[in-house]
Amino acid sequence: MKTAAANDSALVRDRICVIFPGALGDFVCFLPALRILARDVDVDLFARDEFATLVPRGVAARSLERPEVRNLFVEDEVALESLQGFFGAYSAVYSWLGSQQKEFVRRLQRVAPGKARIFPFAPTHARLHQTDYYLGCLNFSSLAGAQPVIELNRHEAAWCDEFFSLHDLHRRPILAMAAGSGAREKNWPEEFFLAVAEWWRDRIGGAIILLVGPVEEERGGIERLYRQCVVVRGLSLSQVAALIARGHVYMGNDSGVSHVAAATGVRSVVLFGPSAAEQWAPRGQKVEILSRNIECSPCSERLMKNCWHRSCLTAFESKEVIRFLAHLPEVLTLTRARPGITV
Repeated sequence: MKTAAANDSALVRDRICVIFPGALGDFVCFLPALRILARDVDVDLFARDEFATLVPRGVAARSLERPEVRNLFVEDEVALESLQGFFGAYSAVYSWLGSQQKEFVRRLQRVAPGKARIFPFAPTHARLHQTDYYLGCLNFSSLAGAQPVIELNRHEAAWCDEFFSLHDLHRRPILAMAAGSGAREKNWPEEFFLAVAEWWRDRIGGAIILLVGPVEEERGGIERLYRQCVVVRGLSLSQVAALIARGHVYMGNDSGVSHVAAATGVRSVVLFGPSAAEQWAPRGQKVEILSRNIECSPCSERLMKNCWHRSCLTAFESKEVIRFLAHLPEVLTLTRARPGITV
């Protein structure tokens, strides 16, 4: 007969370690692989602190800045000995950090002997979508095409209700907009976003929520949009996701926030210029990628930084994008519900 202790031990799940250094868009692409890993084992995820509110069930978020990770880059025998107990407790260790650094690889393999698998951060040759690449690293290639999903809980829903009440947004058509990105060269011009915001306000009779992150605050360049929008900043990523999901349409650049929007299931219109959409486009059932596909795009980061014309984005005039937005199912529904609106 099994004892209670034996039954309890049978319920204990293995725990694995995942070290992931990517930015927000990379992390959203990683979600399908992370979710599959967490089905059968508990996962300690070492990543950026701000991702903690987006992790799936079964995943415990840890800071990538923890000394256990930082010490893998240090030649310190005493530190390595202490790491053997830390990493040795995991049944497996997966790292997308440090694959090109021989000493990091050597130390991680030493402290987790036979358990560590270390992958390049991105595919080195084939232009594979980043989501499919991460799945392939873990032998889940049969699930290629999987779409990231961000699940919101009742706390985010309640917070969003309060936000909408505070800004009188209930029963108004909502366009969520993110006019920035991690690289200025990926951004559609501010005056084009401004034209879209004015159209949404004047023709649709709606409100615009402008999502402003630390990069946009530091860099500036979208201040004219502030006067047309409800500006939000300093939010957690789960709050950002909740606001976007509550709206009718999201619009943004090739950015991490656009990946978040796509993963919430909201209709998302994303402008792609110098980046490779087949590798980096946000995935979702309601995602629309607008790209000029001019002959010089996608281009390398060096060329992107030195491009003088930026035709892949500047050639997308605002009136063309407005026509596209006006024919989205969600916008057509809004206009049919409000007689007299012309778009």
